[in-house]
Amino acid sequence: MTLQVYNTISRKKEAFEPLVAGKVGMYVCGVTVYDYCHVGHARVMVVFDVISRWFKQLGFEVDYVRNFTDVDDKIINRAAERGIAIDQLTNEMIAAFYEDADALGCERPTHEPRATAHMDEMIAMIAVLVERGNAYVSDSGDVLYAVREFSEYGKLSGKNIDDLESGSRVDVDQSKRDPLDFVLWKMAKEGEPAWDSPWGPGRPGWHIECSAMSCSHLGSTFDIHGGGMDLKFPHHENEIAQARAANDGGFARYWLHNGFVNINAEKMSKSLGNFFTIREVLKKYHPEVMRMFMLGTHYRSPLDFSDQALDEAKTALDRLYETKKRISGHDGAGELPGKFIEAMNDDFNTPEALAVLFDLCRAVNRAADSGEDIAELAGSFNAIVSLLGIVQHDLNEWFQGGDADVDKIEALIAERTEAKKARDFARADAIRNELSSQGIVLEDTVGGTIWKKA
Repeated sequence: MTLQVYNTISRKKEAFEPLVAGKVGMYVCGVTVYDYCHVGHARVMVVFDVISRWFKQLGFEVDYVRNFTDVDDKIINRAAERGIAIDQLTNEMIAAFYEDADALGCERPTHEPRATAHMDEMIAMIAVLVERGNAYVSDSGDVLYAVREFSEYGKLSGKNIDDLESGSRVDVDQSKRDPLDFVLWKMAKEGEPAWDSPWGPGRPGWHIECSAMSCSHLGSTFDIHGGGMDLKFPHHENEIAQARAANDGGFARYWLHNGFVNINAEKMSKSLGNFFTIREVLKKYHPEVMRMFMLGTHYRSPLDFSDQALDEAKTALDRLYETKKRISGHDGAGELPGKFIEAMNDDFNTPEALAVLFDLCRAVNRAADSGEDIAELAGSFNAIVSLLGIVQHDLNEWFQGGDADVDKIEALIAERTEAKKARDFARADAIRNELSSQGIVLEDTVGGTIWKKA
C-alpha cells in the first residue's frame, strides 16, 4: 500500500510522492523558548518523531528540521522579569526542551535552527517581498505584509479574506493599509535586542522566521510542513503567503497538523492557563506512559488528557512488558506484519498499529503456552515496539521501579525460596503477604521468582 497522508491544504488524503526520489524534507514548527514545554508540545514532539521514523522505515533519507524561536516578546518579557540576559533564558529553556524530548524517546531532528542565527535569510526574504509589492514600510517604520496582495490567502485555513476580522494575534494599527496585514520586521524599541536591516535596526516578526528557516535548510520548495492545529491560522497561513510570494509560488507541498490536547473539552494552552508541563506529568508517570498515551489516538484527532487516560496507557504498557518478559532471549528484530504496515501507511494510524501489536501479544502468549517456537513472533514484536519508541526499557526497571528497596526485597524472596524448599509454606506465605502489603507482586516461574511493583 502506498503511503497516504492527509494534506490540510487539500483537505483529503493523498498518495505521498516526494519531491526528490528517496528523500523527504520535513519542517516542523518548534517552540518559543521562554518557559518549560507543556503536554501540547509533547504531542508535537511525539507525533512528528513517529512520522520521521516511519519515513526512515520506508527507506527514505529524512531531512527533518525543527526550529527554536529564540527572540520574541514573551522571551524579552520573561528575561526581564527574571533579571537575566535573554540568551541565558533561551539556553536554559532549550536545555530543558532536550531533557523533555529525550525522556519521551524522541530522536533528534537533522537540523534545529535558532531564529537568531538566520537574520540574514529573513532580511533577504523581506527585501524580496518589499521589492515585489507584497510588503511595505508603514508610517511607524515597521515592514508589513500586504495580505490582499496574495490572492490565495485563506486557502490553508479555509477562511475567506473578506470575512476575516482582526484576531488576537493581529495587531490593529492605524499605520496598516488593512487590519489583516502583519509584521515582517519590527523597528527596535529601547532596551530590546535589534539587528541592522535596510529599514533600520529591529527584529523579525514571528511568521517570517519559520518561512526563512525552512527554505534556508530545505530549499524554496520541499515536501512537508508540520505543526499543531493551533498554528494553521494565522501562522501557517501567513507563512504560505510570505514564502510563495517570495519563492515564485514554491513552498511546502504537504501540510500535516496534529490535533489539540484538551482538558475538560478545552484546548490546553499557556494562554488559557490550563496546562501541565511535561516535567510535572513525569513526576507521576513514566515518560513512556506519556508516549503510549499519545500513540493511542490518531494524530489528527483531539486528545483528551486525564489521569485516567494515563493510567490506561500504563496498564497497556504493562501488558506489552509482560510480553517482552515472555520473549526474553529473543532480542532480534523481525518482519513487520502486513496489517501494521497498512495502518502506518494510512496516514500514520498509530491506534490501528497498536491494535496489531496487541494481537501479536496474544499470539505470542498462545504460542508460548502451547510450547511452540516464538522466535518469529518475537522478532515482529521487537520491530514494532522499536519503531514506535515504546517498551524500550529494562524489564527490572519497568516492573520494579526506582524507589523500591531492592536488596531487602530480594533477600526476602531468597528466604521464601529456601522456606519453600524446606516445605515451610507458612513462612513462604507470610513473606508473600508481607511483600504484597508493600505493593510488591511475586510471580513464580520456571527460572525462579520475579517481582514487580503493583
